[in-house]
Amino acid sequence: MMAKIVKGSDFKGVVDYILDKGKGVQVVVHEGLFMENKDTIAMSFDIQSQMNGKVAKPVGHIALSFSKEDEPHLTDRVMAGIALDYMERMGIRNTQYLIARHFDKEHPHVHIAYNRIDNDGNTISDRNERLRSTRICKELTLKYGLHMANGKENVKRDRLKEPDKTKYELYDILKTEVGRCGNWNVLVANLKRQGVDVRFKHKGQTNEIQGVVFTKNGYHFNGSKVDRRFSYSKIDAALQRNRNEERMGLMPKGYGADMQNAPSDTTQSELFSGSLGLLNGNASSYNAADAEANQEMAEILRRKKKAKHKRRLGL
Repeated sequence: MMAKIVKGSDFKGVVDYILDKGKGVQVVVHEGLFMENKDTIAMSFDIQSQMNGKVAKPVGHIALSFSKEDEPHLTDRVMAGIALDYMERMGIRNTQYLIARHFDKEHPHVHIAYNRIDNDGNTISDRNERLRSTRICKELTLKYGLHMANGKENVKRDRLKEPDKTKYELYDILKTEVGRCGNWNVLVANLKRQGVDVRFKHKGQTNEIQGVVFTKNGYHFNGSKVDRRFSYSKIDAALQRNRNEERMGLMPKGYGADMQNAPSDTTQSELFSGSLGLLNGNASSYNAADAEANQEMAEILRRKKKAKHKRRLGL
């Protein structure tokens, strides 16, 4: 379950949208409105909003979307109950509202129009509404046994607009490349072939790297903004983990193929000069990580050799 919150000033516009017959609309519940037609509904909202003229955007509009897997048991009655539960938890109470279901998309969803000026002329607070909404959606998903979506994997890429479209393209590319590359050289080269530029952020005027920025289609994203797993430190840890697994013979064949396409020494020098600066200085983070990995492997081999010696002695 997900919620999209919009505020505005035109009640007629939101009423016309929600009751558009082209969307296969079904009104499921309403309160405090003259329901004769669209005009009387909008008029009802407008009259109450005039009780508090200080609020520039009295129109509240929330779309609640559910997973297609939930459709078999999401009757109009059930969806109305969930919507009312959501509103109560959000503090949207003692006010006019209209809740209608649309059938124009493959996933079930309802639209809520409500007056941000309540029946007593008070303003319904929107403080931290998006944070509260995210938490409440998770609570209701668990309460009603709804399908728990797997984050970015289920987002419809073809429906996204910029810059989200590029952000999710980056997510898909990074998910693949970080999972199969063994060092930053190869990762940067592979990303560059797919139209992604990489820039590293340094701490002050030092060579210490503390962040990474990816650029694609003219849009810039900090790694952690694409996804938490793509911060500089987490990518660096993943690359080191890939190297360790490769040394132990656990990496898939794709890793070796990427190594064959690794840039030459000259290309590496070009890639990591200037703003990249990853290999600047006497000791790079890549070399340091390799040294640590080698020490780990040496320790593993030492333990195996010691255990084998004990078995020979019958200990």
